[in-house]
Amino acid sequence: RRAAECPYPAAVLAEVIKAFGAPENAQRMEEARDNACNDMGKMLQFLLPVATQIQQDVIKAYGFSSDGEGVLKFARLIKSYESQDPEIASMSGKLKAMFLPPMTLPPHGAGTGGVAAS
Repeated sequence: RRAAECPYPAAVLAEVIKAFGAPENAQRMEEARDNACNDMGKMLQFLLPVATQIQQDVIKAYGFSSDGEGVLKFARLIKSYESQDPEIASMSGKLKAMFLPPMTLPPHGAGTGGVAAS
Protein backbone atom coordinates (compact mmCIF):
# COMPACT_ATOMS: atom_id res chain seq x y z
CA ARG A 1 0.00 0.00 0.00
CA ARG A 2 1.74 3.13 -1.24
CA ALA A 3 0.71 6.65 -0.25
CA ALA A 4 -0.28 8.57 -3.36
CA GLU A 5 0.79 11.94 -1.94
CA CYS A 6 4.40 10.88 -1.39
CA PRO A 7 5.88 8.95 -4.32
CA TYR A 8 9.47 9.38 -3.10
CA PRO A 9 9.58 8.67 0.64
CA ALA A 10 13.36 8.13 0.60
CA ALA A 11 13.90 11.55 -1.00
CA VAL A 12 11.62 13.27 1.50
CA LEU A 13 13.31 11.47 4.39
CA ALA A 14 16.74 12.50 3.08
CA GLU A 15 15.49 16.08 2.87
CA VAL A 16 14.21 15.96 6.47
CA ILE A 17 17.57 14.63 7.68
CA LYS A 18 19.33 17.39 5.74
CA ALA A 19 17.06 19.98 7.39
CA PHE A 20 18.15 18.76 10.83
CA GLY A 21 21.75 19.37 9.74
CA ALA A 22 21.12 22.97 8.68
CA PRO A 23 23.05 25.30 11.03
CA GLU A 24 19.99 27.15 12.35
CA ASN A 25 18.10 23.91 13.01
CA ALA A 26 21.13 22.23 14.56
CA GLN A 27 21.39 25.26 16.85
CA ARG A 28 17.69 25.02 17.82
CA MET A 29 18.06 21.31 18.55
CA GLU A 30 21.22 21.93 20.61
CA GLU A 31 19.45 24.56 22.72
CA ALA A 32 16.46 22.26 23.26
CA ARG A 33 18.84 19.43 24.24
CA ASP A 34 20.61 21.72 26.72
CA ASN A 35 17.26 22.74 28.24
CA ALA A 36 16.22 19.10 28.57
CA CYS A 37 19.38 18.02 30.45
CA ASN A 38 18.92 14.35 29.44
CA ASP A 39 15.61 14.24 31.35
CA MET A 40 13.15 12.14 29.31
CA GLY A 41 10.15 14.24 30.33
CA LYS A 42 11.95 17.44 29.41
CA MET A 43 13.13 15.90 26.13
CA LEU A 44 9.48 15.53 25.17
CA GLN A 45 8.73 19.04 26.37
CA PHE A 46 11.63 20.86 24.67
CA LEU A 47 13.10 18.69 21.93
CA LEU A 48 10.05 17.09 20.36
CA PRO A 49 8.31 20.35 19.39
CA VAL A 50 11.49 21.62 17.71
CA ALA A 51 12.01 18.31 15.88
CA THR A 52 8.35 18.31 14.81
CA GLN A 53 8.60 21.88 13.51
CA ILE A 54 11.72 21.06 11.46
CA GLN A 55 9.98 18.05 9.90
CA GLN A 56 6.80 20.05 9.19
CA ASP A 57 8.77 22.70 7.31
CA VAL A 58 10.06 20.03 4.92
CA ILE A 59 7.12 17.68 4.47
CA LYS A 60 4.47 20.35 3.84
CA ALA A 61 6.07 20.81 0.41
CA TYR A 62 5.18 17.17 -0.31
CA GLY A 63 1.47 17.41 0.40
CA PHE A 64 1.47 16.62 4.12
CA SER A 65 -0.48 18.95 6.38
CA SER A 66 1.79 21.33 8.28
CA ASP A 67 0.67 20.23 11.73
CA GLY A 68 1.35 17.38 14.13
CA GLU A 69 -1.01 15.14 12.15
CA GLY A 70 1.09 15.62 9.00
CA VAL A 71 4.22 14.56 10.89
CA LEU A 72 2.43 11.49 12.26
CA LYS A 73 1.22 10.53 8.77
CA PHE A 74 4.76 10.94 7.45
CA ALA A 75 6.16 8.81 10.29
CA ARG A 76 3.59 6.06 9.58
CA LEU A 77 4.40 6.18 5.88
CA ILE A 78 8.14 5.82 6.54
CA LYS A 79 7.44 2.97 8.98
CA SER A 80 5.46 1.15 6.27
CA TYR A 81 8.47 1.31 3.93
CA GLU A 82 11.13 0.33 6.50
CA SER A 83 10.64 -3.43 6.11
CA GLN A 84 10.82 -3.27 2.31
CA ASP A 85 13.62 -0.77 1.86
CA PRO A 86 16.91 -1.00 3.80
CA GLU A 87 17.88 2.53 2.74
CA ILE A 88 14.71 3.96 4.27
CA ALA A 89 15.17 1.83 7.40
CA SER A 90 18.71 3.16 7.78
CA MET A 91 17.69 6.80 7.24
CA SER A 92 14.75 6.40 9.61
CA GLY A 93 17.12 5.18 12.32
CA LYS A 94 19.40 8.13 11.65
CA LEU A 95 16.48 10.55 11.93
CA LYS A 96 15.23 9.05 15.20
CA ALA A 97 18.74 9.26 16.65
CA MET A 98 18.68 13.02 16.01
CA PHE A 99 15.89 13.70 18.46
CA LEU A 100 15.46 10.63 20.63
CA PRO A 101 18.03 10.26 23.40
CA PRO A 102 20.07 7.07 23.23
CA MET A 103 18.72 4.57 25.71
CA THR A 104 21.71 3.60 27.79
CA LEU A 105 21.69 1.06 30.57
CA PRO A 106 24.13 1.52 33.41
CA PRO A 107 27.12 -0.80 33.13
CA HIS A 108 26.48 -4.14 34.81
CA GLY A 109 27.20 -3.96 38.51
CA ALA A 110 27.80 -0.20 38.54
CA GLY A 111 26.85 1.48 41.77
CA THR A 112 25.88 -1.77 43.46
CA GLY A 113 29.04 -2.03 45.53
CA GLY A 114 29.88 -5.29 43.80
CA VAL A 115 33.55 -5.07 44.65
CA ALA A 116 34.36 -5.48 48.35
CA ALA A 117 36.68 -2.83 49.66
CA SER A 118 39.66 -4.35 51.46
